[in-house]
Amino acid sequence: MSLNNFYFKDSSFFSLRTFLLCSALSVWTPVQGEVLVIGSNLPIIAAPGDDVILPCHLAPTFDVQGLTVEWSKPDLKPDPSDRLSRVEYVHLYRDRKEVPDMKMASYFRRTELFMDDMKHGNISLKILNVSEEDNGRYRCFIPKLRSRVKAAVVELVVDSNFAKTSTTETPLQTPDPQDTTPTNAARSRVAVVIVVVTLLLVLALAGFAAYFSRHIFHQTLKKHPEDDDTEKQPLPV
Repeated sequence: MSLNNFYFKDSSFFSLRTFLLCSALSVWTPVQGEVLVIGSNLPIIAAPGDDVILPCHLAPTFDVQGLTVEWSKPDLKPDPSDRLSRVEYVHLYRDRKEVPDMKMASYFRRTELFMDDMKHGNISLKILNVSEEDNGRYRCFIPKLRSRVKAAVVELVVDSNFAKTSTTETPLQTPDPQDTTPTNAARSRVAVVIVVVTLLLVLALAGFAAYFSRHIFHQTLKKHPEDDDTEKQPLPV
């Protein structure tokens, strides 16, 4: 094996490794700056008659004034026997305004978004005069958000034994890892990390193995140069 052949094969190997490394990084890099919908992993507890705020925002900060924002109760399903039935919203924001026509009657004039803060990614929902009928899970969803995490779930607990306050709010927190709505993307990111790390380890081991095998081969040629010369000599006639 000549030096030129060794250099060509070695360069091809490292070019392939560089290509695979860049491809893996290109898959992972966009996820790091991805805008995520974040709710609260703690339930919002209030007394009947309270005004509550269901926290939900985007991180990093992202202007959502031009996007559709849906607040709904995911546990409520349309009647399958009624073809005309549809899922109604607790609050629907579209075309930079509220859409009351698709709103549940029990929440009419009782919900509002913080319109001035939406440019900063705040999509928290305020519910006025809550009652025990408002108990349950609430889902904030941005259908056209270019992200793997477009939704978050916040639970509201209205308890008559809870001391009444003017406005009940829980600090914004990252979603609960056990919440199935946002965790699909989180699990996808973990899977990507595992794949990238595994790929890098495989490439590193392959590189070391190729280097040492070629190094040993060249050391053998240096110790027995007559073998190579013998192959080049013509056979006697």
